[in-house]
Amino acid sequence: MSGHGFHVHGPHDHELEHAASGGHGHDGAASSGKGMSTTGKIAVSTAAIATAGAIFAYMGGATQANAGLYKNNAAIKKTEASNQWNYFQSKSTKQALAEFARDTATDDGRRQGWQVKVTRYEQEKTEIQAAAKKLEDEASRWDAQSETQMHQHHRWAQATTVLQVSIALAAIALLTRKKWLERAMYGVAVAGVAIGALAALHI
Repeated sequence: MSGHGFHVHGPHDHELEHAASGGHGHDGAASSGKGMSTTGKIAVSTAAIATAGAIFAYMGGATQANAGLYKNNAAIKKTEASNQWNYFQSKSTKQALAEFARDTATDDGRRQGWQVKVTRYEQEKTEIQAAAKKLEDEASRWDAQSETQMHQHHRWAQATTVLQVSIALAAIALLTRKKWLERAMYGVAVAGVAIGALAALHI
């Protein structure tokens, strides 16, 4: 099968098409009875690598967007928790004033009335404190998820970059006919796929 029958759409596609169309006289003829030429194999491999790179790039963008969304959710929860703590402080101030009024009251009835308010404020503070801590815990969880997504994003970005290097090596290998460049192209591609696997496994 002739190498120029494959069309790779991605980085360096002009170089690949030029090499494929101009170089089949040797590799293509020599392997006409053996199957696909070296040029054809590299072209097909490059197409597969480019496809994997496109998927990795998409995943990198998706995880980056998720990280931003989760970080925003964490910020919202932190703001809500801060509001609850401000409310808690307000209740503490009111409780302190009620305790002062209770302690300085000369009438038992008024003293009892202030004590009721002190008790109510204390109960409200307990509820507000629980709500604030719950919001802080939620904020921490959103932050942790954001960090996880950013770590994945970096992995996907690394994998995409490595695959782009592999595609560049494929173009050079087609132009120079160097076997060591072809082997390097495959080796770098395997490394890129391995990094992508680490990203998929959250490692």
